[in-house]
Amino acid sequence: MAIVSTRVQAFEQWIRTSFVEINTDLENLYFTQSDRAHVLGVGMDLKERLLEEGHRFIVDLLAEGNTGDGFESGFSVLGNVGMYLAALRRHELTNPIREERSPFPEASSLALHVGASIGMAPRFATAHLTTHNLSVAGLRKSFTSLADEFLFIDQNTRGILSFQRAADALTRIIPLGVSSPVADILFEDARRALESVIRFNQSLFDDLNVERFFYSVRPYYKPYRVGRQEYRGANAGDFAGINEIDLLLGLCRANDPYYAQLLVDKMPFMLPADQARLRDAMTHTSLLDELLFLVEEHREASWFQSNVRSFLEVCDLFAQAASQHHDKLVARFIEEPAAVLNGQHLAAITASGPPLPVLLRSLEILRDLRQSADRPDLPTRHADLARLKEVLRA
Repeated sequence: MAIVSTRVQAFEQWIRTSFVEINTDLENLYFTQSDRAHVLGVGMDLKERLLEEGHRFIVDLLAEGNTGDGFESGFSVLGNVGMYLAALRRHELTNPIREERSPFPEASSLALHVGASIGMAPRFATAHLTTHNLSVAGLRKSFTSLADEFLFIDQNTRGILSFQRAADALTRIIPLGVSSPVADILFEDARRALESVIRFNQSLFDDLNVERFFYSVRPYYKPYRVGRQEYRGANAGDFAGINEIDLLLGLCRANDPYYAQLLVDKMPFMLPADQARLRDAMTHTSLLDELLFLVEEHREASWFQSNVRSFLEVCDLFAQAASQHHDKLVARFIEEPAAVLNGQHLAAITASGPPLPVLLRSLEILRDLRQSADRPDLPTRHADLARLKEVLRA
């Protein structure tokens, strides 16, 4: 059992209480302004309190050295120091554009120590606020107590868990073989999981307040420096499941330079167990390629017709989820509100680092790969899926 020190527990308690209260008070101050993106010089007493209170915990933990025996303790500390640094970045107490190194050496040292020891980037990751966000008496960890942040965290978590269910189901087909008659229940599990993803995405679209998300939630996911290095913000896609689906269905391929670079870039932001799952997924022949190999000899077989139909249904739902994310969520909650910002605020709007037009183009490419769009400039599987559709009996 992991040994959790009293200093680790004290920092955890502060992150769950005063840290949340200070951030919430600051967000409410910003939100009442005519220019809600204006942060510099606002609420300086609260910012000083945030900086000083957190710094005391950081100094104690750094002096302690080994903050616990085991992954869970280290992972929790990494998340807490990462959230502290993310809040300082959000409130413009640090900004990588202005600096060559982080102005918070103790927090950087702690994050680098723990991150290296557990094999992750030295900043908070998506998993800290989603799949490994421990609830205490029904309350999960967050930056603020705003209802829209809780909605965002909860629906993101449900979406990630649903993607993971779909990936688990598809992974279980591999040892059975795509021709197995019992693959039907696994394709069915994947379909139901992806239907859940679409439902949770729709809930975000319907219920999340655009301005509260854009001005009060998303800014905590900006890039910041740890030591000299600038690390991109946590991304909702920083888990293995969605890429396992890409690779197992065959809609994306690890030997595509664009997609391979995406995998390499996101690995350090994923849990070590997820990193291992993703590496394993890259070693298997995709279900699409397996079916294409069988199509000429077995196209009339009942098992082939049934499994191809199920496979294509899963692909279609995955494409719907990809389209929904890009065409609805990204457009409504990022692209549209960003259009009214002035150049000063727009320069630092994206969590993943690159300028907004570059980010949107990269997301569009990923959407079109997952949709198998008919794009001659991309290595999509449009023609291969069309070939399978042609052999299906009415």
